[in-house]
Amino acid sequence: MSNTPKITKAVVAEHGLSPAEYDVLCEQLGREPNLSELGICSVMWSEHCSYKSSRLHLAKFPTTGEQVICGPGENAGVIDVGDDDAVIFKMESHNHPSFIEPYQGAATGVGGIMRDVFTMGARPIALLNALRFGAPEHPKTRSLVAGVVAGIGGYGNCVGVPTVGGETNFDAGYNGNILVNAMCVGLTKKDHIFYSAAKGAGNSILYVGARTGRDGIHGATMASTEFDDQTEAKRPTVQVGDPFTEKRLIEACLELMATGNIIAIQDMGAAGLTSSSIEMADKGGVGIEIDLDRVPQRETGMTPYEMMLSES
Repeated sequence: MSNTPKITKAVVAEHGLSPAEYDVLCEQLGREPNLSELGICSVMWSEHCSYKSSRLHLAKFPTTGEQVICGPGENAGVIDVGDDDAVIFKMESHNHPSFIEPYQGAATGVGGIMRDVFTMGARPIALLNALRFGAPEHPKTRSLVAGVVAGIGGYGNCVGVPTVGGETNFDAGYNGNILVNAMCVGLTKKDHIFYSAAKGAGNSILYVGARTGRDGIHGATMASTEFDDQTEAKRPTVQVGDPFTEKRLIEACLELMATGNIIAIQDMGAAGLTSSSIEMADKGGVGIEIDLDRVPQRETGMTPYEMMLSES
């Protein structure tokens, strides 16, 4: 008998899909999904990955201009600053993970935006942040501030990228969920910008970085939901940072990019292998085959479901 759980309404709800979304999934597949398929669609359809509820509002912002080289749709924005130089920058929130596990949540938020910047060909040169915490007298505020500030500074220091500015505010409205917005700025040449569209059939895909573990599973789904009395139980969904590996990864990727042999590159953020591989293939107009037996693992007995949904 299979150990795979039956896909019930409760299992669907645990994955953050509404009944209507699940019906669409079944219609597209022509059958009910298995657990791995349900997990893949749940993370790709999460607010964190798809912006399904905020896309309407984000579309109201200006995204074009004479100096804009790349707007929405890629890992980061790119601006022409003259003299053949380009600034690549990204700002992103890591609110839920930082509320659950302040140090690792904030640290991996910094790590994530640096990956977005250097995978487009820029060397990260500066970090910034905008933080919102609850009232100073709230019992959680002091520990949250200490953990978040240490996570941001610690990760940047280990990688060698300075935090050059930021702002912090306190208000009782954030007692139940803090805001942790991190920003990274990088510098490159206009003719040295890399994109994530993996065009062309038969290309090989290289997995580069830390081995996959069980931390960060359901991180994208968790980041798209509201908190409840089970918040503490969600700590394992927060990815564990590895700044020293990321430092080596930055140098290795920039060196590889200089060879001219890179067709496309995408960082593994929320949903890990799932989001990175699907985004590269979709933008390139091709399909993709992944042999999970060849995925580097740091834990034994990992299932396909766990490998596809891990953020590490």
